[in-house]
Amino acid sequence: MELKDFQEIKLRKQIKYVYENSPFYREKFRQAGISPDDIQTIGDLEKVPFTTKDEIRESQKIQPPLGLHAAASLEDVIRVHSSSGTTGKPTYVGITRHDWDIWTEILARVLTTHGIGRDSRIVFAMGLTFFVGSSMKDGIERLGATFIPIGTGASERVVQSIQDFQADVLFCTPSYASYLAEYVRDHFHMEPKDLGIKIMSVGGEPGGGLPEVRRKIEQDWGCKVLEAMGNADMAPVLFSECPEQDGMHFIGSDFVICEIIDPKTGKTIPIADGVEGELVYTAIDRECCPLVRFRTRDLIRVKTGECKCGRKSFRIRCIGRTDDMLIVRGVNVFPSAIKDVVSSFRPQVTGEIRILLKQKPPLVHPPLPIQVEVEDGLTESEQSALKKEIESTLRSKLIFTSDVQLVPKGTLPRFEMKAKLVQEINV
Repeated sequence: MELKDFQEIKLRKQIKYVYENSPFYREKFRQAGISPDDIQTIGDLEKVPFTTKDEIRESQKIQPPLGLHAAASLEDVIRVHSSSGTTGKPTYVGITRHDWDIWTEILARVLTTHGIGRDSRIVFAMGLTFFVGSSMKDGIERLGATFIPIGTGASERVVQSIQDFQADVLFCTPSYASYLAEYVRDHFHMEPKDLGIKIMSVGGEPGGGLPEVRRKIEQDWGCKVLEAMGNADMAPVLFSECPEQDGMHFIGSDFVICEIIDPKTGKTIPIADGVEGELVYTAIDRECCPLVRFRTRDLIRVKTGECKCGRKSFRIRCIGRTDDMLIVRGVNVFPSAIKDVVSSFRPQVTGEIRILLKQKPPLVHPPLPIQVEVEDGLTESEQSALKKEIESTLRSKLIFTSDVQLVPKGTLPRFEMKAKLVQEINV
């Protein structure tokens, strides 16, 4: 059976289930003038209106805690997860035993795609509470690898655990990987690469796929940096990178249907090599909190064709998020792209930046103020030349005018979870 046929069998069953058990979707279908019988193929999904994060928040406000979109009772829920709340009030995700088994299977696939096996020793330096952490634990245990959970805010224990257990895998955000490299040098007086990490799995924010950011982390740690990406409302991870480092493979096609849309028009874009758009997810095997055509706000670029690893699934790179995007005189600018350009000026800069906004985003007026941390030892004339060169490169590569403000090393905050690259001032 072809994958598409298999997905459509599950889709028809899921849509019927959602319609019968979720007041939220029953009303959404009624307003759109459609019934489950109208959704027979993946193409028919275009008849269904999108589901947005704001709708989920409103749904849970009307009927707390899980919302009108929930399709299973709280008595059937064995775990509750939550989104990170980066873009607003966190939303809860109820998970039944069936849902949890699926998540665990997907998370085990993340590890095998990375090249992680039963003999791996994994130090987990991400949140262990509501978000990805506790679910990743079960995926690691299913694979049979050794799980060493440290969480956030304990850098000394992270390093000590790597040393004590001779761990070869580290899970963290890209920004924490950079912070921890500095911490190892400052507090353990050694090079991070001497700790012996072979694979670093990064996620939680754009950055792991940015060439300059990745290059610096790999240089510091002497390891392969592999990305993983998902969505808290759908599954903690749905895309995972293999050691070929040619994009993140879609690893959840038997549980989730992916669409790519034009974020401005909402029109579906066929999945093909090189296309860019926003990811939209539809669950096809979910009990408690099934979502249909959920807009993720994640902007991605697609890569197709068989990977050297042998996998044939399409692959992606994350460009940024529509809710992070700034518009500078009509030009779309992503903070992660600014960071990548600035990072290319190492070793003169540390790679740390902060974008200062004097207006409410996304519309901002040029020149865009950007604080850039510089390494010690630059003369005044060298700093002046560096400022001009960074501004010129940003203008030529990202097509906007900036006002680069050089600040000493150590001025800007470091982050153990998602890095905050933008600060609103006098807004």
